[in-house]
Amino acid sequence: MGNGGSAQQANHFAAELIHEGFPMIALTSDMAVVTSTANDFSFKEVFARQVIALGKPEDLLIGMSTSGRSENILYAYEWGKKLGLEIIDFPRRGATPRCQEYQLRLLHLVWEYLKGRKLHRRI
Repeated sequence: MGNGGSAQQANHFAAELIHEGFPMIALTSDMAVVTSTANDFSFKEVFARQVIALGKPEDLLIGMSTSGRSENILYAYEWGKKLGLEIIDFPRRGATPRCQEYQLRLLHLVWEYLKGRKLHRRI
């Protein structure tokens, strides 16, 4: 999950892991869910409500924020912790382009780690 450019990073990462056979979803990809949640509840809840509905203990929740202060991501982490999800947080302060490059590198390191652990099923 992420906002703006980080949302696109999340979509890209989810696609890469799905191609490897991992069950993965980008919480940014369903615009009907995102926009209806923001409209009917608040933007703070756009990811948390998905975490509550979809998250299971030991699932991995990855969030990216170039400011490190995105309320919707921090709130989703709170719910993820309550539900027993593993959390990887990529907050980063500084120039947005450098942060997004850093996030992309970290995502690829996580991808390589997961592939190496063979924690997925092959198609």
